[in-house]
Amino acid sequence: MAQKVVTLYTDDLTGEESTEIDTYTILVNGAGVEIDLTPESHDRLMEALSPFLHAQGARRVRGTSTGAVRRTRGPATASPKGADSSAIRAWAKEQGYEVNDRGRVSATVREAYEKAH
Repeated sequence: MAQKVVTLYTDDLTGEESTEIDTYTILVNGAGVEIDLTPESHDRLMEALSPFLHAQGARRVRGTSTGAVRRTRGPATASPKGADSSAIRAWAKEQGYEVNDRGRVSATVREAYEKAH
């Protein structure tokens, strides 16, 4: 008898199934949760936290349990020479790729950008 096991990953915020789910650990004042998010939901989370993370008196800390958002599963999609998504989007539009103004840039577009640069 053959058996097939299918694992479905679901975004905890939207309920959307995706193959591009990462698990993030969020710690605030020593208490934390793990949450599974698509890149789009992660962008929303970081956008919501941005005013606090970039506040005038905010100080970066490492290795503490006082506060963090950390990826614990999934591939990292670093761009060459620190290129950000807006630079990749601009290049992709010039090359005729269809890209959204917000959200995650597809792996196909990122790979094309990396090959071109």
